[in-house]
Amino acid sequence: MSADFTTRFVALGDSFTEGVGDPDASRPNGVRGWADRVAEQLQAADPATGYANLAIRGRKIRAILAEQIEPALALRPTLVTLYAGGNDILRPKVDIDALLEDYDAAVARLVGAGVRVLLFTGFDAGSSKVFGAMRGRTAIYNEQVRWIAERHGAALVDYWRFHEFQDWRMWDTDRMHMSSLGHATMANRVLSVLEHEGLADVPEMPELPVLSRVEQLRANAVWVREFAGPWVMRRLTGRSSGDGLSPKYPILTRL
Repeated sequence: MSADFTTRFVALGDSFTEGVGDPDASRPNGVRGWADRVAEQLQAADPATGYANLAIRGRKIRAILAEQIEPALALRPTLVTLYAGGNDILRPKVDIDALLEDYDAAVARLVGAGVRVLLFTGFDAGSSKVFGAMRGRTAIYNEQVRWIAERHGAALVDYWRFHEFQDWRMWDTDRMHMSSLGHATMANRVLSVLEHEGLADVPEMPELPVLSRVEQLRANAVWVREFAGPWVMRRLTGRSSGDGLSPKYPILTRL
């Protein structure tokens, strides 16, 4: 199957790469995302490009490595994007150094198989009153990822330094995932790192709503009820938003 494609792009990870926050009812799992947008540009330039996306929302680093590395290698990829760790960083306790040792070994395996690997740093959520508390953990994670990328010659998408994502219009209503605008913007950042000439279409920037204090409090209450509360409940019960989901594109395909 993979012999039909000269370029084989495989995307690995969690909700960030699956495309959560960029809804599209016509696609598997109901989302599009930056990886799909990147694949569309690569395939427009070279029809012999195959694309697989094995990412599943809610997955932590070790689950991603255990479930996705081997199936990815079986597709004989020429390009792999890998981002994992956001769901680990949000846990009450996490050993980032130990997790990144496993991450390093997985990247070494991919690079050793002749794959071009592209990694990501984590987002700087310092401006968020909720997620800003994780800023120190993310900074440690980022330094480890930068070292891994340098050590293995992997490309790096330095999300931490993309200041345009400090604009709330780049984020979905759940405040955890990028919006369609954010995913399209990220796709073009990735395409830039890949030195690809084509760019993904970017949705029009909506007006930034100006909310009164009362409206802000009401919006925060809705967010807690509809997003934060269910997220905490899944953590307490050991469930994941990805339970029961399969990868969007488990085999190489054209979009």
